[in-house]
Amino acid sequence: MISIIMPAHNAAAHIQAAIDSVLTQSFSDFELLILDDCSTDQTVALVQSYTDPRIQLHVLETNLGAAGTRNYGIRQAKGRYVAFLDSDDCWKSEKLALQLAFMQEHELALSYTAYDVMSPDGKQITGHVAVPETVTYRYLLRNTIIGCLTVMIDMKQTGLVQMPAFQGAEDTATWLSILKKGHVAKGLTEPLAFYRKGNVSLSSNKIQMAKHIWQVYRKGQNMSVFTALTHFPFYLWNGLVKHLRTGGSVKLVK
Repeated sequence: MISIIMPAHNAAAHIQAAIDSVLTQSFSDFELLILDDCSTDQTVALVQSYTDPRIQLHVLETNLGAAGTRNYGIRQAKGRYVAFLDSDDCWKSEKLALQLAFMQEHELALSYTAYDVMSPDGKQITGHVAVPETVTYRYLLRNTIIGCLTVMIDMKQTGLVQMPAFQGAEDTATWLSILKKGHVAKGLTEPLAFYRKGNVSLSSNKIQMAKHIWQVYRKGQNMSVFTALTHFPFYLWNGLVKHLRTGGSVKLVK
């Protein structure tokens, strides 16, 4: 079984599209864990309108943030495999089936896919994020190419995964911790997900994001300043390239 972790905070505008993209998967042996992180809009009511028994709604009593909410969901997960989908993104209908078969064929602990970028209203494809066939620990230090909405983890190989609290970079820090143990991640180059572009210009947020990655280097990976500096320029360059390819906007995760 695959456990799908979907954090939600004031997600009423788009969460139904996200849920529907899960329910229309060709692979059906999954549980969808929706973690409401203290929403004040109609998010909970919208989720409660679904009757599919594979959907499990958890309404959190205190705000845990992105990493804490995902960690709560992972601890509740019953599946061997764990996948992640934010409440404003979507999957293509073959995503789970193709990715699970790919993971089993290659005996992978971590896999990912390419993905398309859609406009805030979901009506247009505005960009595409291509991915390499293989990502190593060193590669990921220099290029944060793995999209959280595309990841699948085999927790039989990794053990219980918990995301560290590096705001804005908790997902990358998690993949690094897995790869640092000697695992190699492989990806499907076919785009199997849709990332919803935010309305916040990356130019106003890129310094903050760079600071987050620097903290991942120094505190998460325990790097010296010198070692961190050998990777950081590559991260900045690859981040600029990704910015241009995705249309120049990002979502801010709180």
